[in-house]
Amino acid sequence: MTMNKHKLTKQDIEQAKKNSDFLFFTRIFSSDPDSVKYFVLKKIGKLPCDFPFEIFLDLVKTSNHNIRVLAVKNLGKSKNPSFIELLSHLADRDSNSNVRRESISSIGRIGTKMAIPFLLKFLEDKDSRVVVQAIRGLLPFRNHEEVKAVLQKANPMDNQLVDQAVREMIADKQRVKIKQPIHNSFTNNFSDSLVCGDCLEVLRHIPDNVLHLCFTSPPYYNAKDYSIYRSYKYYLNFLTEVFKEVHRVLQEGRFFVLNTSPVLIPRMSRKHQSRRYLIPFDIHPRLSDIGFDFIDDIIWVKPEPSAKNRNAGFFQHRKPLMYKSNSVCEYVIVYRKHTNKLIDWNLRQYSHETVEKSKVHSEYEKSNAWQIAPSANKLHPAVFPKELTSRVIKFYSFIDDIVLDPFAGSGTVGIVASELGRKFFLIEKEQSYCNHFLNSSSSALFTKYFSQGQFLEELIKYEERVPQILEKYNEELENKKLLKKAKELTQ
Repeated sequence: MTMNKHKLTKQDIEQAKKNSDFLFFTRIFSSDPDSVKYFVLKKIGKLPCDFPFEIFLDLVKTSNHNIRVLAVKNLGKSKNPSFIELLSHLADRDSNSNVRRESISSIGRIGTKMAIPFLLKFLEDKDSRVVVQAIRGLLPFRNHEEVKAVLQKANPMDNQLVDQAVREMIADKQRVKIKQPIHNSFTNNFSDSLVCGDCLEVLRHIPDNVLHLCFTSPPYYNAKDYSIYRSYKYYLNFLTEVFKEVHRVLQEGRFFVLNTSPVLIPRMSRKHQSRRYLIPFDIHPRLSDIGFDFIDDIIWVKPEPSAKNRNAGFFQHRKPLMYKSNSVCEYVIVYRKHTNKLIDWNLRQYSHETVEKSKVHSEYEKSNAWQIAPSANKLHPAVFPKELTSRVIKFYSFIDDIVLDPFAGSGTVGIVASELGRKFFLIEKEQSYCNHFLNSSSSALFTKYFSQGQFLEELIKYEERVPQILEKYNEELENKKLLKKAKELTQ
């Protein structure tokens, strides 16, 4: 190995780049074992403009496809159009699909109009991943007449992955920037609020893109102490309308965490059968259609004694067909409001200080099976355990974020949000549950309480103030620009 005194580190690579010691890389790529070459290619990072990118050319001929992939990726960093033909040849002929995909990605990364005919050619490729990379490479040239014509003709495409990439390209062009001051002013006016009213009606009046996380458990279909729905289809339709509004009020790329489980409807008499409804699975396709991307399936496992005993008959008689398991789990399904942007984009909306404050330093469950005991409440038949609520809020929000629960019940989400330095917006239809939260919660000292009518009145007053809020924001922004300019002039 080139550096035989100690094990090669990322610091060695960074030092070689800083000192323009390009011979360091030439020696490694020409004589060191594949494991060392791979390490350097993986850790090489951003390269200076004067880097001799030609040293990657021999690596694209190696039999090790992992090295070929990284060599191709680094050729793309060169921004040198002279490599496009070679990359196109690799994308066309290489035996490894990852090398082919990365070759197209690097053509796009070079970022020149010379790449357009090469990228257009690969829109006809049989590998959908290659096609998606070609589309991404064409994104900067979406206003180019030939590119626009081809994509419009090809949309929608037969392949779902490719079709989605094309749609995202068009959506990215049409994207409207969200006005941040509206977010801030709404949360400032209505954070830590409890609204006693119909969640659908309340949600419909909340502005778009203002909340950061929704964690909720909807009423179970025709379960004890809940309203009787006319039919299961009516119940699902109601939840769909509520969750459409949840999607609208959440900010781009933020999380919706839904706790549901199958529900048993007891039989009317011994002549009738009981029925079970698989709520989490039935609501999932509707959430996908609304625009939520599925992220995680967490199983909330309860201690076995807490489950209703459905096994007694089989235990006694042991007859086939009579077996019924005791249900000890519920589903906690994690969704993200669809966006073309990665999680990193959401992280960048926050200051370094806020991100550091919000980090989860305590022990955490690494699997998707969370063993948590349920909570009991004489008033409410299905109370969130504080431990479950705490995990969700810590994992999917930041300090000072505002957390929504449209089916607030006794208000556990609000209580835990306050304890964790978050804000909350709760909606609950039942007056008795609202009273219980206001009378028993320590966070009630900070809670703004509204009836549905009062909330709508306050919202009208707020909306009347929005032009002044924007005017003040723009004035402050202009002052900041002037101060920055003045500072630059004096330096």
